[in-house]
Amino acid sequence: MIKLNEKMTNLIEECECDCKNAFENIEKIALSNQLKVLNAFNEVGIEQRHFIGSSGYGYDDIGKIALSKLFCEVFHTETGLVSPLISSGTEAISHTLFGLLRPNDLMLSITGRPYDTLQKILFGVEGQDIGSLKDYNINYDEIDLKNGDFDSESIISYLEKTKPTLIYVQRSRGYSQRNALSIEKIKNIFAISKRLSPNSLLVVDNCYGEFTEEKEPSDVGADIIIGSLIKNAGGGIAPNGGYILGKKQLIDRISYHCTSPALGDEVGSYAPGYKSFMQGLFLSPIIVKNSKKIALLTSKVMRKLGYKTIPENDEQSDIICSIQFDDSEKLVKFCRAIQNASPIDSNAYTEPSDMAGYADKIVMASGSFNLGSSIELSCDAPIRPPYTAYMQGGLTYEHGKIALNYALQQLLN
Repeated sequence: MIKLNEKMTNLIEECECDCKNAFENIEKIALSNQLKVLNAFNEVGIEQRHFIGSSGYGYDDIGKIALSKLFCEVFHTETGLVSPLISSGTEAISHTLFGLLRPNDLMLSITGRPYDTLQKILFGVEGQDIGSLKDYNINYDEIDLKNGDFDSESIISYLEKTKPTLIYVQRSRGYSQRNALSIEKIKNIFAISKRLSPNSLLVVDNCYGEFTEEKEPSDVGADIIIGSLIKNAGGGIAPNGGYILGKKQLIDRISYHCTSPALGDEVGSYAPGYKSFMQGLFLSPIIVKNSKKIALLTSKVMRKLGYKTIPENDEQSDIICSIQFDDSEKLVKFCRAIQNASPIDSNAYTEPSDMAGYADKIVMASGSFNLGSSIELSCDAPIRPPYTAYMQGGLTYEHGKIALNYALQQLLN
């Protein structure tokens, strides 16, 4: 049974007071985004009939068509692919890269090395032909961030000499030690990129960033944005899926890789229907609000206890709090406590283990209604120095406070 510790409660409430102004700003952002989402539902004209699924090829699936229109209205894009058949954000990114890049093209990441699960997509496996970008002779280069921000000087120097086919931005931190990149920073670097290399495609991995600010990367120059529906944009309701949104000509090309050049997005059925995806999108601004408050509160509390955390201040462009333990045992102990304070599989004893797409063993706390959902309260980490836990999500703010209280009891016991 979970019980609250009075000492931990007092510490958490003290930190809540420190968060008062930041929490008020988070509430304002949520209100703005909720209005935007509501207006999108009204503009598209969502009706009960759009909840119904389809079978077979999925021709003229009005629910699928309406769901894509809804996302495009919210994120201000020409068109998009929003589908339960996209298994993850990683798959959505893979479809995008293979849909847009051709042999001898060049992809440039301006946020350094992308997230762990993209490594095999980019570089393949030595001595094996697994169908990676490298196997197709697609070139890759990267420019690291500088002090957690775009290295504008290096990017300018690079683009003055070389014109990449595609410029890639990973908005959130992945398993790195940095803040998520704000919309203002993305806007500024995209303005530079478009001026120096106007034909380069600007692609943003938007995972964990949706609704954390009032604007999205698609509002400030991104040609394509990509995300998962078991993260922010699914609101904890969507059971699976991903989205790829952007310019029609580009989305068409990506759709040919998702299905085939003969079919594009004309096919693809989903018999269970689309209600959960639409309802999840509607709830997203509020669920993201809760998640941001939990992340900021956790950061404040852990810093008071002497741990290095991100966010270090009130700037938040994702829903994640990273906590550096410098000790694998404490890291695992904290993750286990989050698992034990979860509504589902609370009796599970989480152990670091191998996971598909990761080079290191991963410890994962995810006692969620939708398996692996990280908009629900979760905590995970690679078992490698500096032994940093990445805590994110939370369907309710109150659950986040309770889980934090319990985790502190276990950690300091």
